[in-house]
Amino acid sequence: MHALLLRLARPLARPLAVAAASAAMAIAAPAIAHPKVVTATPAEGATLAQVPAVSLTFSEALVADGSSVSIVMTAMPGMADHPPMKMGGVKVALSEDKLTLTATPARPLPKGSYAAKWFVTAANGHTVEGALTFTVQ
Repeated sequence: MHALLLRLARPLARPLAVAAASAAMAIAAPAIAHPKVVTATPAEGATLAQVPAVSLTFSEALVADGSSVSIVMTAMPGMADHPPMKMGGVKVALSEDKLTLTATPARPLPKGSYAAKWFVTAANGHTVEGALTFTVQ
């Protein structure tokens, strides 16, 4: 009887092992994921007449206290040796769904090249940083 049960169970062992491994990977995947930028306004490398705000939408919910964006002027027309200058008076807000981080300058950005530098913390505790570059003409 024992030999018969083993013969019947063997064909099921491999599919059950594959199913268990697949389920474990599906459950673990969100735990190892990091937030990624899904959309950005302005788009990376864009040249615009004005930029009223910089918005970054992420793939995962963010923690407000661990997430920020700063706008840094990296070059100014007519000033070859212009050092990077962080723009003051930028209001940063996290959307209600905690996916979109928006940086709104207090005044219109002057002509020049910029980097929106971001540092975010996802709800799962993972942190990432990056930058988005654009130009105001």
